Amino acid sequence: MITVLVIVVIVLGLSALLYSGRGRARGSGGRRLKRQFGPEYDRVVADHDGDVRAAEQELDERVRRHGSLRERPLSPSARAQYVAEWAALQERFVASPHEAVTEADELLARLARDRGFPGAERFEEQWAALSVHHAYFVEGYRDVHTAARGRSGTEEMREAVVEARGLFEALAGEPPVATGGRRLASPGGRGSAAPSPQ
Repeated sequence: MITVLVIVVIVLGLSALLYSGRGRARGSGGRRLKRQFGPEYDRVVADHDGDVRAAEQELDERVRRHGSLRERPLSPSARAQYVAEWAALQERFVASPHEAVTEADELLARLARDRGFPGAERFEEQWAALSVHHAYFVEGYRDVHTAARGRSGTEEMREAVVEARGLFEALAGEPPVATGGRRLASPGGRGSAAPSPQ
């Protein structure tokens, strides 16, 4: 009888230890995802009606599919061309906001493709890949994409272009260089750092 009781206690103890270890592993994975995806983490949780587990599964799947993607560098001439195009569409915004937003959407899609992300013909796939590498900047791209296809007011279109500029700069520019020549990375260790408040 004592042997059975000792075995039951050991089994229960091991079960409790195993269960608490799983909870800790899931919690640390959640912190990792929250740090990597920043505001995108909260948006995905909201999209899943607060179901953190489902949101984290979606984000883990994005990392699995797109985490190993390596961005291709832009040549100096290609970078200069993109910068000129972006400046031109910003100037055209006052006269033709919808045209400028449409151009911004197309330019970001082309730039992302040229940097090695999936093509714009699969926007959701391209956006998911960008969210893994540039999570702090992708919401502006989604807003521009939505505004280019919808009936947004001028102010919403202006805000979308302003927000999308962060992704444009992350894709067209070089990551900022810290003292000592080291490249700075985003909180998740990929892409560009989170924008500083202005």
